[in-house]
Amino acid sequence: MNLRTRLPALPSRRSNWALAGALCWLVGCATAPPQRAPVEERRTAPRAVGVAALPQAAGAAEAGAGAAVAADAKPALPGAENAGKPGYYSVKPGDTLIRIGLDNGQNWRDIRRWNDLPDPNRIEVGQVLRVLPPNVDAEAVTARGVAAARVDARPLDARAAAAPASAASAPEATAAAPGGSAPAAAVSDDNLNWQWPAAAALSGSFEEGKSKGIVLAGKAGDPVLAAADGRVVYAGDKLRGYGNLVIVKHNATYLSAYAHNQALLVKEDQVVRRGQKIAEMGASDADRVQLHFEIRRLGKPVDPTKLLPPR
Repeated sequence: MNLRTRLPALPSRRSNWALAGALCWLVGCATAPPQRAPVEERRTAPRAVGVAALPQAAGAAEAGAGAAVAADAKPALPGAENAGKPGYYSVKPGDTLIRIGLDNGQNWRDIRRWNDLPDPNRIEVGQVLRVLPPNVDAEAVTARGVAAARVDARPLDARAAAAPASAASAPEATAAAPGGSAPAAAVSDDNLNWQWPAAAALSGSFEEGKSKGIVLAGKAGDPVLAAADGRVVYAGDKLRGYGNLVIVKHNATYLSAYAHNQALLVKEDQVVRRGQKIAEMGASDADRVQLHFEIRRLGKPVDPTKLLPPR
C-alpha cells in the first residue's frame, strides 16, 4: 500500500497559523476583564433632575414657612414702640395699675388716663405704659433716680376703676383741712414737713433691698396719721401683703403708704393734712397689730427715719 494514501493529510503551515490565531482569540476573550459600567453618567442624570427641581422646591418651602409665620404673628402690643424709653414702663407678669403706680410714684388713675385704658384690669405682659405726665421731661426725671420695687397686687374692683382721675399728677399737691378749709401753701418736692404716722414704738427698721419701710407696733384702733400734706391716691385692700392700705401722694416726688389697718377713714382723691387721722391700726394681712409705713421718692422706697423728725 502506498504510505501517502494511508496517512491522513497533514494540515498545512498556513492552516496551523490560522488555528493558533483562532485559539488565542478565544482565550483572550475569556480572560479579558469586563469594562466598567458608566456610573458617572447614570448618576448625573438624576442629579441634573434634582438640581433643576431645587429652586421650585425651595420656593415652595419658603412660601409655606412664610405663611406659617404670618399665621402665627401677633399684632404689636400697645406702646411697643416706646419700650425702653424714659418715662415708660413695660408690663411684667403679676402687674396691676396699683402696683405700677406705687412703683413709679404715680396715681394709678393718672396712668390709666395717660394711656387711655378703657379697663384698668386688662393690661398685657409686654404692653408699654406711660408712667410720667405727658408734659414732664422724662430724661430729667430719670436722671434724678427713678427706680422700681416689686409689689404683688390684686385686680381693681369695678367701683374703683370707674372713679375719675385725680389731680395728684400736678407738679405740687396742695392740701386742705377736713371740712373744706383753705388749702395749705405748696411746698417744694424735697422740702416736706414730715411727722411720725403713729405714736407707737419702732419695731422694724428699713433695710435696703429687703424691707421697703418701717414697722410701728401698737394696739388695735390706735390712730394712723398722715405724715405730710397730700392727696389720697389709693385706699383699699387690693395690694397683696399690705392689707387695708392708704397711699398718699404729697407732690411730684414723694408718696407715703400706711398698711395693715383695721379701718380706713379716707377715700381716694381726698385731700389730707399733716397729722390728720386717716386710718386705725390693725392686723389686716399681718400676723400681729402693726403699722407698716413707707416713704417713696420717685417710686423708690427710702428710709423713713432719714426724713422723719427725731423722737
